[in-house]
Amino acid sequence: MVLASEKHEVEGVIAAWSNAISNKDAEGVRRHLTNDIVQFTLAPPLEFRGDDAEDLEAWFSTWRGPIGGEARNVEIAVGDQAAFSTGLIHMSGTKTDGENVDLWFRQTLGLKKVQGSWKIAHVHTSVPFYMDGSFRAAIDLKP
Repeated sequence: MVLASEKHEVEGVIAAWSNAISNKDAEGVRRHLTNDIVQFTLAPPLEFRGDDAEDLEAWFSTWRGPIGGEARNVEIAVGDQAAFSTGLIHMSGTKTDGENVDLWFRQTLGLKKVQGSWKIAHVHTSVPFYMDGSFRAAIDLKP
């Protein structure tokens, strides 16, 4: 049986990782990731494996101020060595070109225990697309 403290630890890792993203702290983000992380994120390419420090720094540099983040419908399941989190994430803020971002997307995180500490080993983010033949991303959806 997994103790409530394990779930609390996982929640803390996810919160710290999210805060590091919001504050554009690349080292803070990386601190919560495994060395062999696999990421399927909103930005190309189709996947990132391992350390994506250059891409993270480049992405942070496209934002003015902090990156807003709000999570809803979050569910976390924790086992002895693995944990999963699913939820809806609201990303907001202003890009350096003046574009205002107001986007909801889906997020799944997979965590594993590494030398006694929880680390994020898998990130999957996505937006649905319209199945009307246009294949347009459905970025206008709100929960």
